[in-house]
Amino acid sequence: MKRVRHVIIIANLSKSGASSVLGEVQDFLSARNIGCEVYTYRGWPGSPPPRFSPAELALSLGGDGTVLFSARHLAEPGTPILAVNLGSLGFLTEIKREEWQGAFEKFQAGELESSPRMMLTARIIREGETLTAFNGLNDAVVSVNGISRLMSLQVDIGGTPVDSYFADGVIVATPTGSTAYCASAGGPILDPEMEALIINPICPFSLSSRPLVVQREKEIRITIREKKGIQTILTVDGQISHPLEPGDLLTINSSPHKVLLLRSDRRNFYDVLRQKLKWSGGSACWNS
Repeated sequence: MKRVRHVIIIANLSKSGASSVLGEVQDFLSARNIGCEVYTYRGWPGSPPPRFSPAELALSLGGDGTVLFSARHLAEPGTPILAVNLGSLGFLTEIKREEWQGAFEKFQAGELESSPRMMLTARIIREGETLTAFNGLNDAVVSVNGISRLMSLQVDIGGTPVDSYFADGVIVATPTGSTAYCASAGGPILDPEMEALIINPICPFSLSSRPLVVQREKEIRITIREKKGIQTILTVDGQISHPLEPGDLLTINSSPHKVLLLRSDRRNFYDVLRQKLKWSGGSACWNS
């Protein structure tokens, strides 16, 4: 039996029913004399949240975006996240709205396993100095800011020049992020507990430019080449952005911290994948 004394609740109140579920969770925890720390917002806040106190568990009430937000702030302390889905079934939110209480009790009983997910760290280096750095669970994307135009990028892997992309941009994704923007851009889908990084050019001008899967230990370096009239931007997890300048070097490494997502005991990643992508599956397709 896990002793849960303090719980962090991160609720996206822009989701339908979020306020109601938040009230249910607070009443549930209060009845069990469990302290809770609540952070709520409507849409993505422009400033970082307060530093959370140590907790045995965090509840993410929203969708996949709420999980991404929670992961960036809870991976370092190692707080496991119980992700409750309040929208369409997401890849990260396996637990449905009506299942959260049972999942919480199973967590207390030690019956829910955690799924460790690697994260990435993206650093912008300008004139030899680190300008800023961001952590992400899904991906880091270099793209044109504004009207779509082709941009020029040099990509090195582990110190070796690999390719010069003339493209709309490039995505570097984790296995968790392989089902997000990376998949839409034609990248491979990886098991989310793998440890690797995907480099996926966005609409490259050359058909020979293909997605690459590299070991997590390899550092990926992307140099922004000068091109007149092009403004580029780095976006992390679709929630954080920072402008880039010609000559900037972007380094992307696996983070030393992993986020712990609690697994549902009713469905797994492949169940969700089959449902989201509308694969037929099952034995019926073999009997036709």
